[in-house]
Formats: sequence, structure tokens, C-alpha cells
Amino acid sequence: MIEDSRRNRKLKQLIRKLGLDDRAPINWSMLDLALTHPSASQDANYQQLEFVGDSVVRLLASQILLETYPDASVGEFAAIRSILVSDRVLAEFAEFYSLELYLIVSHSAAADFAGRTSRLADAFEALLGALYLSNQTMSLIRPWLELPLKKQAAKIRQDPALENYKDALQEWTQGKYKTLPEYRVKENTNDAIEQERFIAEVWLQDRYLAAGKGRSKKLAEQAAAKTAFLAVTEVETVSEEK
Repeated sequence: MIEDSRRNRKLKQLIRKLGLDDRAPINWSMLDLALTHPSASQDANYQQLEFVGDSVVRLLASQILLETYPDASVGEFAAIRSILVSDRVLAEFAEFYSLELYLIVSHSAAADFAGRTSRLADAFEALLGALYLSNQTMSLIRPWLELPLKKQAAKIRQDPALENYKDALQEWTQGKYKTLPEYRVKENTNDAIEQERFIAEVWLQDRYLAAGKGRSKKLAEQAAAKTAFLAVTEVETVSEEK
């Protein structure tokens, strides 16, 4: 345990809030570090654990999606996962467990409301990193995070408008080519009633990927991103099967 008894009590309170036994094999010093914002300490903070936690939540989300929706396509998995691991959703999880109460942060950073979502998401990932590294398994994470991930995934599937294919495509292009896709939008002069007023083309390194239409520029970009993303992931899946 760490030396500060008051801090120990708070960390144990958080662990119990997660539904875990505070006698579980938890690395308490690492957990304390996971809840220390860089503004509070430049040398000892959550940044490295956040890096680990990012991979942990992606892996767990992938496992749960595969188990829950075994017949879904890889493209759908990736699109849903991109939302499950987004700052917005992770910050919502952090809020649900009142993570902010346990986060050591400077007064100036705490007053930065614009950065609150990313701050909570980062701390949540760091928490996952600390719990995973405590025993190198998901045993301290899956028992309490599985249900929230399943509920969020079901919500996304019920409302396809929540699927963010732009984020999914961006994740794919950054991982594959270390670059971002480019969207070129123009008005759809062929649509007299303007139900699909805009046409968006998505390009990658001067290579045309796909086009989409929509009532707004954002919807047109999402439509183009969906077509492009499903196409590239389908090609990858076929290649892997050969």
C-alpha cells in the first residue's frame, strides 16, 4: 500500500465502487499513479498507464463484440469499437464511477472544463492499465466493465446514426498509412428537391476511395466514410482468408 492512509482509503473506496474486493491482488502504487494527472506531477503521472489502458479497452471491446455478435462483419465491429473506445464514451464510464473524485489534478487543470472529457477518458484508460498490469489479466476489469460495454454496443446497433464511420476510417488510415483521409465536398446539383444536397468524396494519399450523399456536409462525409471503410476492411478480410 502507499504511505498516505487517507489516499489508501479513497482508493479502496473506488475499488469497491467497481464491484471488486479491496483484498484483490491490486498494485496500489500503480493505481495511485493511474489517478495522478500530469498537471499534478510531471514525473509521476498516468501517461504511461494510459498508453497501456488504451490497448486494454480495445482488446476487451473486441472480445465482447465477437462473443455477443458473432455474425457481424469486421467493418461493423470496427465501427462500433471506434465509438466504444472514444473519449466521449470512456468519459461517460468515468463519470458513472465518479472517477473525478479520486483524480489528483492541479486547480488550473481542474478548472479547464473544455479539457474535462479527454482528462476523464485518459484517467479511465490509465485505471484499466493499472488493473491489467496488477496481474496481467482482465480479471480485475471484465467483471465490472463488460456490462457497460455490452449496453453501449447494443445502443449503437439499435441506432445506426450513432455509428461514426469517419472515426473508424481515420483509425484505419492512421494505423495503416500514418495519415488522415481527405474529404472533398460539393453541392449536389442533380438533386432537385435537395434531399441529398451534398456529395462528399473521400481520398487517401491522392487515391479516391468512395463517395457519399447527405442532407448536410457532415452526413455526406459520414456516408462516404462508411462506403470507404466497409470496402477497405472487406478487402483486408478477404486477403487474410487467402
